[in-house]
Amino acid sequence: MDFGLNGKTALVIGGGSGLGAASARALSKEGAHVVLVGRRPEVLAASAAQMSGKSTQLVWDVSNPDAAAEKIAALRAQVSSIDILINNTGGPPPSSAAGQPLALWSTHFRGMVLSLIAITDAVLPDMLAAGWGRVVTIASSGVVAPIPNLALSNALRSSLVGWSKTLARELAPKGITVNMALPGRIATDRLRTLDEGKAKRESRAVDEVIKESMASIPVGRYGEPDEFGAAVAFLASRQAAYITGSMMRIDGGMIASV
Repeated sequence: MDFGLNGKTALVIGGGSGLGAASARALSKEGAHVVLVGRRPEVLAASAAQMSGKSTQLVWDVSNPDAAAEKIAALRAQVSSIDILINNTGGPPPSSAAGQPLALWSTHFRGMVLSLIAITDAVLPDMLAAGWGRVVTIASSGVVAPIPNLALSNALRSSLVGWSKTLARELAPKGITVNMALPGRIATDRLRTLDEGKAKRESRAVDEVIKESMASIPVGRYGEPDEFGAAVAFLASRQAAYITGSMMRIDGGMIASV
């Protein structure tokens, strides 16, 4: 199936590794020019080497939302316009809900929420001018079923749900879709770190933790990053033009609720 992305430009936040890199690979296979954003040049270079077509590397720590407008303006000198935006940030440290310093909440709110809102606002003029655009925000299954010991992530990513849904209704008449992709347990370095952390807290072997975790997933395994990336690419496709304001679960059936 041709997703109709040949010649489109996709800005992928956190495109150096994990779910962002997987999404970038899928978009690149569909002919998009991907702009990989990340903090570490060597990681971006390694990700760029996996792309099927043209890519651009942009070293940028997006945790400062005040820099978004300037960075996007400078990027336009290289790519002219941005058609697809994949919003993606790393997760905060594991934490309980009670007793966290307000400064910690504030820091991660700026880096995980305000930064993505600012980047989206900065690229929307291109999409509005073209009468076509795709915004996909990667969140977590925790916005549907909060994950124990991930209170910061559950709460902050959930704030993006209301923003994304409202934005989707505002932009639908303009030819721009706005959706969210919710990963379950996808085999990334982040998931490995979380499994190792749980094993340490509970004085258990990490393999035991992983086995138990997989047993809670109906398909019986962790998802592959490229399986997740394929779902993101579909949400960015021309075929997905009638899908907006939605949250797609890529979780192997893990979330039990409807």
